[in-house]
Formats: sequence, C-alpha cells, structure tokens
Amino acid sequence: MKKRILVAPLNWGLGHATRSIPIINALIAHGYQPIIASDGVALKLLQKEFPGISTIELPAYNVTYAKKGKHFKFKLLKDSPKLIKAIKAEKEATKQIVEIQNISGIISDNRLGVYSKKVPSVFITHQLHVLSGNTTWLSTKMHQKIIKKFDACWVPDVENEPNLSGKLGHPDSFDLPTKYLGPLSRFEKKNTKTVNDILVLLSGPEPQRSLLEEKLFTELAPFQGKVVFVKGIMEQEQTIQVLGNMTIYNFMTSNLLEKTINESALVIARSGYTTVMDLAKLSKKAFFIPTPGQFEQEYLAKRLTKLGLVPSCKQEEFSLEKLNDIESFDGLKAFDFEVDYKKLFSLFEGK
Repeated sequence: MKKRILVAPLNWGLGHATRSIPIINALIAHGYQPIIASDGVALKLLQKEFPGISTIELPAYNVTYAKKGKHFKFKLLKDSPKLIKAIKAEKEATKQIVEIQNISGIISDNRLGVYSKKVPSVFITHQLHVLSGNTTWLSTKMHQKIIKKFDACWVPDVENEPNLSGKLGHPDSFDLPTKYLGPLSRFEKKNTKTVNDILVLLSGPEPQRSLLEEKLFTELAPFQGKVVFVKGIMEQEQTIQVLGNMTIYNFMTSNLLEKTINESALVIARSGYTTVMDLAKLSKKAFFIPTPGQFEQEYLAKRLTKLGLVPSCKQEEFSLEKLNDIESFDGLKAFDFEVDYKKLFSLFEGK
C-alpha cells in the first residue's frame, strides 16, 4: 500500500498552493499517495490541478490586508487572536486527519498548526527571517520557534549566492535541519514565439488585489500592444472577456498559464516569492509592484531592482511610462538546480 503524505499549503494569495504542485507531482512519481489539505482559493486551485486526489478542507485563517499599506502590521496584530484560534483548530484537525486517513508524513507550506508528533513533519518556507519593520527580531523569533516543532525545514531556494530570497531564506543562524530545495516552480521554459506584449498576473488577498486591478486597467488602457490580464480570482468556470487589445481571464490553470508566460514579452506582477521563482525558471523580463505594507514583497522587489534584474515601484506610483525602464534591466534567469526528491522523501521512510 502506498504511503499517504498530507500536503497542506497556506491559503494566502495563490503562491503557497502553486509551489506545492511540483512537490505533489514528485510524491506521485516516487510512489506516494498525496492527500491535499487547505482552504479557500488555494484549495480550489489544487482541486482543479489534481481532480483525482483526495482533498480536505482545513479551518481558514481569514486574514485580510489593510486598505492602506502602512496599517498592514496593525491589522495583522488585530487579527492575531483569530489567527491563534485558527492554528489551534488546525492542530486539532491535523490530529484527526493523521489518525483517520492513516497519514505517514506531513508537508506543511507555512501552515503553522499542521504537524504531528506521530509522523515526520516538514515545514516549507522561504522566510527563516521574517521582516516586519522594527519588530523583525520578534517576528523572526516567533516564526523560528514554531518551525522548531517540525522535524525538518525545506527552503525553496539555493543555499549560496546568487540566490532569489536574499536574507529572508539565509539567516545568520538557525538550528533546525534545513535543506535548500532550489527554486520550486511548476513551469517549464519553452522556446515559443512572442504573442503578447504584456501579461498582467494578479493574485493575493483583498482589498489590495482589486485596488491594483483598477489601477492597471486605467494605466494600460491607452497601451497599443496586446495585453493578457489574469485577475487571479478562482471561480467554478473560467471566463474570458475581450476589451479592445486586452484579453481578460478570471484565472488560468497551470498549462495555459505556462504557455501564456512563455509567449509574453513582459510580465507585470506582485513580487511574491513564488512569482519570482516562476519567472526566474522561465527567464522572464518583469515589472514588480509589491503589495503595500507587505515587508517581504517590498524587500524582494527592492533587492531585485538593486541587483539590476527587475524594475519595480509602489502601487500608487505605477504608470505606463515606468515600463520604459525595463530595457536597462537584465530580467530573471533560471538556476541550474535539480531537486533530489528521493533523498528528501527518505524522511518519510525513517531513513
């Protein structure tokens, strides 16, 4: 009988779910039976990607963003009792799932309560160093304390320079068995003809996702080239709307998205870490607009701009003219890195 591995990505934007896709595929390829556990849009996305795999709904964290970026941290603190309650409920649910589903191992992507003392439990994160402005020391300490409840920590980046996550995934000291997986992406680079001038990729929690959507619709309206706009809203059915030179999708599943990114000259997106990994894998030119107040995205955007790879700006400062900066940046490049899944998964074999 195949060993069952619980894969539980956080539902915060779509990045945690999408970077679980290569892990789920690798589990299947190595003879394991993955069981997917999440909530909200992350769960919906994975159900569309893997219609044949059992899924379980976990208690939702229900954290939303503040309308103004500067209130982000305050809003998170205000939501923290809700968060603690959800993590408690998640722990309880995990206990039940491990027993009822006969689980042999757990892979949690940033879900803080999905671990078990009874089976090997892995935590996936690129944030061993959690930025939160003047409370970075505290958020980092708290995060590392939670990670230590797991048996291993997997970081989706390379260990040495050059790397994608910078200080986020490379703290000065951290005493839990840590393995660097190399960047994780569900995509493959294809040498195809360029069909679209601009591809807009939106995702992330409200209200900031909608605010950026409105801003980009307005700014890109006079643009003469071909634009594909993906809203990042997971719905039952895919919808496609054509407005002049703009084709608008509510969402795309992996195959179409891979094809569309490969066929696009430039990608405008949030600077979420999964987006950075995907665009590096496909060696893309990009323009980043970090989610206001989200320290991690602001750090990644600034770092990649400073390294001369990807231009970026604040949401309120974006204009069509800003895209002229692209020419003086190198774009993201793929890393030559093969993940040794057999070695990674040996944890579930007691090796």
